[in-house]
Amino acid sequence: MSSSVSDIDLLTEKVRRYVKKSVSEKRYSHSVRTAEMCRKLCALYGLDEKTGYFAGISHDMCKNFKPEQLLSLAQEDGADVSELERKKPSLLHGRAAAVLLKNDFGVTDSSVLEAVANHTFGKTGMCSLAKVLYAADKIEPGREHVTEDYLARLLALSLDGLVKAVL
Repeated sequence: MSSSVSDIDLLTEKVRRYVKKSVSEKRYSHSVRTAEMCRKLCALYGLDEKTGYFAGISHDMCKNFKPEQLLSLAQEDGADVSELERKKPSLLHGRAAAVLLKNDFGVTDSSVLEAVANHTFGKTGMCSLAKVLYAADKIEPGREHVTEDYLARLLALSLDGLVKAVL
């Protein structure tokens, strides 16, 4: 992110506290594990670890929002809302979180906003941080299918290889 070390630390703590009070304990634990996995993947692939942690801790911050809140926030990003997303607004939690980060927390880092917005479905042409968060959300150690052996094999792949493997 384009802020000083102390700024990102303060913002991360502010968002972490928001997430802790906004989601269930189970979801919060998942968010922390995802953030830690993002940090690990960022170190592996040469990205900023603090930015990775921030994206990870933020990604599900709107998960418990009401459908109408999710739809309203997601529409602020200017992208179309699909028929599937209208029928199942919970799929918009990433887009809503990106808007919330921008509007309420002053986040301007486009890679963070892209990563958070697209962590559910992914998309072609994602930036490296978006790829990291997309993968981290699928392979954080709390996921039942993630074993040490599976994780070791995944971490031996290139970033693009990792994303393809977790699709």
